[in-house]
Amino acid sequence: MGVSDCLKVEFWRSTGGMIWLALLVLLLSQVNGKGAAEASNYLVGLGSYDITGPAADVNMMGYANMEQIASGIHFRLRARTFIVAEPQGRRVAFVNLDACMASQLVTIKVLERLKARYGNLYTEQNVAISGIHTHAGPGGYLQYVVYIVTSLGFVRQSFDALVDGIEQSIIQAHENLRPGSIFVNKGELLDAGVNRSPSAYLNNPAGERSKYKYDVDKEMTLLKFVDDEWGPVGSFNWFATHGTSMSRTNSLISGDNKGAAARFMEDWFDQKSTEMSNFNISKVRELPRRVSNIIPTVHGKHHELLELAASFQSSPGKPVTRLMSVARRVRSAFRLADRPRFVSAFCQTNCGDVSPNVLGAFCIDTGLPCDFNHSTCGGKNELCYGRGPGYPDEFESTRIIGERQFKKAVELFNKATEQVKGKVDFRHTYVDFSNLEVTIPKEGAGIETAKTCPAAMGFAFAAGTTDGPGAFDFQQGDDKGNVFWRLVRNLLKKPGSEQIKCQHPKPILLDTGEMKEPYDWAPSILPVQILTIGQLVILSVPGEFSTMAGRRLRDAVKMVLTSGGTKEFDSNIHVVIAGLTNTYSQYITTFEEYQIQRYEGASTLYGPYTLSAYIQQFKTLAAALITGQTLQAGPQPPNLLGKQIGLLPPVVMDATPLGSKFGDLITDVPQSSAFKRGDLVTVSFWSACPRNDLMTEGTFALVEILQGKDTWVPAYDDDDFCLRFIWSRPAKLSTRSKATIEWRIPDLAASGVYRIRHFGAAKALLGSVKHFTGSSSAFVVA
Repeated sequence: MGVSDCLKVEFWRSTGGMIWLALLVLLLSQVNGKGAAEASNYLVGLGSYDITGPAADVNMMGYANMEQIASGIHFRLRARTFIVAEPQGRRVAFVNLDACMASQLVTIKVLERLKARYGNLYTEQNVAISGIHTHAGPGGYLQYVVYIVTSLGFVRQSFDALVDGIEQSIIQAHENLRPGSIFVNKGELLDAGVNRSPSAYLNNPAGERSKYKYDVDKEMTLLKFVDDEWGPVGSFNWFATHGTSMSRTNSLISGDNKGAAARFMEDWFDQKSTEMSNFNISKVRELPRRVSNIIPTVHGKHHELLELAASFQSSPGKPVTRLMSVARRVRSAFRLADRPRFVSAFCQTNCGDVSPNVLGAFCIDTGLPCDFNHSTCGGKNELCYGRGPGYPDEFESTRIIGERQFKKAVELFNKATEQVKGKVDFRHTYVDFSNLEVTIPKEGAGIETAKTCPAAMGFAFAAGTTDGPGAFDFQQGDDKGNVFWRLVRNLLKKPGSEQIKCQHPKPILLDTGEMKEPYDWAPSILPVQILTIGQLVILSVPGEFSTMAGRRLRDAVKMVLTSGGTKEFDSNIHVVIAGLTNTYSQYITTFEEYQIQRYEGASTLYGPYTLSAYIQQFKTLAAALITGQTLQAGPQPPNLLGKQIGLLPPVVMDATPLGSKFGDLITDVPQSSAFKRGDLVTVSFWSACPRNDLMTEGTFALVEILQGKDTWVPAYDDDDFCLRFIWSRPAKLSTRSKATIEWRIPDLAASGVYRIRHFGAAKALLGSVKHFTGSSSAFVVA
């Protein structure tokens, strides 16, 4: 029997009921107050903001393909943040970006802004900024030369969109801080990733490999955030799979599979909250936000709908204010304003050798599997491609892999019961990885010392992977190199004998760590960071760990924490790796994988002992957590913003054909047309370059549904998976351009009368920008 039950019994036995009632109310309020304090371990806040950036002309970051230039939007990119704080103590902020990776320069600038706004509340110590590794976002925002060559150098719009969006998402999370609780859950997801370099994985010791059932990590770890008043307000999870469901030829900005999963889960929660009914996850196909949740299906006859649609003809282009595209966004229009926005992030972890192209790698000329050791077809790497589950449709593969992660996340979210309890803490330091002495165990017994090297990339780096093959005659697994490319390399920078020996058996193609003109080609000083929230431990790593490398790092940190004798960390701790965080330094493989020199080994910058260096540094951070020791800040990374060179030409002006205006239709829907679910509706407009206005938190494309006789309500925008905004010029230097909007009518679309609108901004020769809009004729979805 509990305390409150005992008090109730005593009350009923008492003859002085009013006196006992007063005492009862007092004691119960104290008990309930203590219970509430125990339930609300933390202050929790979440935020989300648009970081889509320029949707035209900018090279995409990830595949290093100079021909992959952004020309529209599949769906928008976001920065999603959670902040967890002790009511009177420390706090941590974790930002997940729908971007290829974090950037040292972006991190520096964000921290400057946070310091100006909040003082020392958020610093490099307790803020982590992590990328999901989509290869379909605009590039040009990193500060080292090798990462911005294909984008023609630094792209200020890409950089500013990220900095602004991260700052705004942190501000939202900070302002949303309220008492709440956190729950953690984890489970296996079997069909969302395969090892793309199995020959390298097999070089790890057999005894080590025998401890694991799979050659990639299949576990997803999820945090569920619960507001004391509003209930669930968000979730963040970590699962390893590359953001390469979208191919190296795609030109639409996209969050790839993880961005899709985040969109699906946020919309699922909004739909579930709106409908207040059970959701059948087994019947999910597409899950964009549904206007049909608010607007009932029109129960009219088919011909009446056609007559109604016929009364709304297309409207010619006309000037509008910039705010129109913001005000008419679907989610901003229908989100419940009296409760916090639900934020769901699908974060990246040790994805280095994990591909979402789960059907395997095949030769595009023969259809046969690629060579196992080198991923070539007749000796050519350009012919070997991985296939996603929707092959040959990369959009379908993106949806499927995203949906698989989403479904697992919902399952873990609904069943999360283990409460996160304990203090919030963090440790951070900068380390020069270019010349770090590392202590490693000898074979048999004893220890020996080794060193890391200045950064360098091997010949197999240029071969690419089965997710995105390189060109020329490069091959994965090349530990020799060839004479021709050595001569080419030497024109840039010939590596010295010490560097060659240090990087062995990697044949050096680019000696990036020793290339300094016009400024640094690669990083040498890297951040290492641990964040802890109770029994959850987040290892912030500035690169892509391979599967086995990640396992070794997690195990090493867990051993230090659990052997420290503190009650804070026991065998039940959850250690996750947050990949591509705070800056970017390419790959980290095991020593054994490095010897094989697949793409990942050739891209392990600091030599064969790179992983050993990371393990050594993170063990130092973990030990400092246990002892309460404060670490030295370490050498500061450079701020190269003032040295950046950008060669992307600006937009000079936009124009339309004589007699046409911006926003005028080029191709309309047929008059009095009717479509069914699953059909593709396509319209096109005379448009202008999307770089004139990024429409941040706005939209270039909108599908509206008619409510009543004359009210148009937003239904889908360019943040929806079913709607694509495609922008094009007839020629590279043309001032004319058009916007094509494709709407694949979802299975759950409401019946009714619809129209499609386009928003844009045109630049005049003298530099002024004017916004415009146009709309298609109305049509029926029956």
